[in-house]
Amino acid sequence: MSNTFLKIHPADNVFVALTDLKAGEKISYEGKSLVLKDDVNAKHKFAENDLAPDDEVFMYGTVVGKATQPIKQGGVIGTHNLKHKAAPYSGRTKTYQWTPPDVSTFRNKTFMGFHRADGQVGTANYWLVIPLVFCENRNVEMIRQAFQDELGFTKPDVYKNYVHDLVNLYREGKTEKLADVRFQPATEVPSKRVFKNIDGIKVLTHQGGCGGTRQDAQTLCALLAGYIHNPNVAGATILSLGCQNAEIKTIQERLATLDPKGLKPVIILDQQQSGTEQELLSQAIQKTFLALIEADKTERKPAPLNKLVVGLKCGGSDGFSGISANPAIGHTSDLLVALGGSTILSEFPELCGVEQELINRCEEDEAGNRFIQLMRTYSDAAEAVGSGFDMNPSPGNIKDGLITDAIKSAGAAKKGGTAPVADVLPYATYIRKPGLNLLCTPGNDVESTTGTTGSGAQIILFTTGLGTPTGNPVSQVIKLSTNTRLAQKMPDIIDFNTGQIISGEKTIEQVGEEILDFIIEVASGRTTAKSVALNQDDFIPWKRGVSL
Repeated sequence: MSNTFLKIHPADNVFVALTDLKAGEKISYEGKSLVLKDDVNAKHKFAENDLAPDDEVFMYGTVVGKATQPIKQGGVIGTHNLKHKAAPYSGRTKTYQWTPPDVSTFRNKTFMGFHRADGQVGTANYWLVIPLVFCENRNVEMIRQAFQDELGFTKPDVYKNYVHDLVNLYREGKTEKLADVRFQPATEVPSKRVFKNIDGIKVLTHQGGCGGTRQDAQTLCALLAGYIHNPNVAGATILSLGCQNAEIKTIQERLATLDPKGLKPVIILDQQQSGTEQELLSQAIQKTFLALIEADKTERKPAPLNKLVVGLKCGGSDGFSGISANPAIGHTSDLLVALGGSTILSEFPELCGVEQELINRCEEDEAGNRFIQLMRTYSDAAEAVGSGFDMNPSPGNIKDGLITDAIKSAGAAKKGGTAPVADVLPYATYIRKPGLNLLCTPGNDVESTTGTTGSGAQIILFTTGLGTPTGNPVSQVIKLSTNTRLAQKMPDIIDFNTGQIISGEKTIEQVGEEILDFIIEVASGRTTAKSVALNQDDFIPWKRGVSL
């Protein structure tokens, strides 16, 4: 690979700039050469040959757009001369053959996890406090606050201390010194945790459960049941008001489907039955404390890597996402699948244009047909309100080279590696088969990670080229930068740098293996993901309207 530009696939007719290139520079490739007509910033594209209006542009071996005006050889490609176009798709068109990667290095490796009675293994041990309706948000937050300090889960409030220093100077009349006060990062404090095997009390506050459609209430209950069933969860306390659409019986039915033997402890309290708020909260706290004593008896023990369920997500993407971080975690996904583990690729609006490849990779026609139905229903719903998948790229995406949804999607799909598709899951459906799974979620970062965790992911690999602090209350979200500059600029949120692929120092395969080793460390509790350290507990259920 050249250090200055890249042709991703032999069928492509554009190049990607790996560094800033200047107009007039001569580019040599495959015994040919061209002269750049324009300045091309790193991550952006330029034409291999002259393109006329309506000519198709190819990247990753598939159509990603069409020219809207003449583009000269060596000319920069942007929103001013290219618009979205995606390849059509239908049923399976060919049989897919997969050669799994060599996993001999990982065959005998294990992670230290929390073994559940149903056979799942968690990479963390949380207790959930859940409102069935937004009316109970305040009450679950009060429960969390009551436990947080006393159980030793509170971290130093460094920003409160910073404001305290500023206030003291102001009160002393020393306003001239305010600009000199420097923020002091947190220092390590001795742990006062009461339960050594409990990682935290997590709350899932939301704005649903009533007032919306019955479908939203049903979906919310299915999602919450998935969170409770997630192996990172020891048990849950659920608060109901008593009159909402998301009824107690509904979530009980959903839980029974996932856990028919009732192996996981779940405490359910109804405020309208309890009477006073004091009675409700005191009962909830007492019952939860007694349950925590039992949950703390579960300790980490070795588990095979086939017990891992890893989500595959990108956000704040850039023009390098589909070249470095995404294919790297795609190789990690292939390794896990070859080991008998499971991965979940979400974000259906960011699979636009690569549908046919994924359909052909489905192990069963039923899964392929389900994927077609979900994609078309989602796309039609977006178009019905004047939107569409073509509107998916954000201003940040476009600025950094992802100028059509098809370009973004072709690179985003690389997160799924090359393994066959074992299953296709509607939103709020718990994982049913090992292997690569496709999960219908929006591209929206938090709605997507929320859905992926509810489908059983203990860990989520989250690639980013621009930087985003997104996390989750239950799954450990590992952030991977697509470029070294981002890793250096935002070390507080980036866990792993894949920029060495862009510089040519390492291959996609080498980095993919290193990522799997990193996953093992996080899954074993020996390394803490930055999103967990920052308490980035983002939770937004998808109301089944249009969200890209």
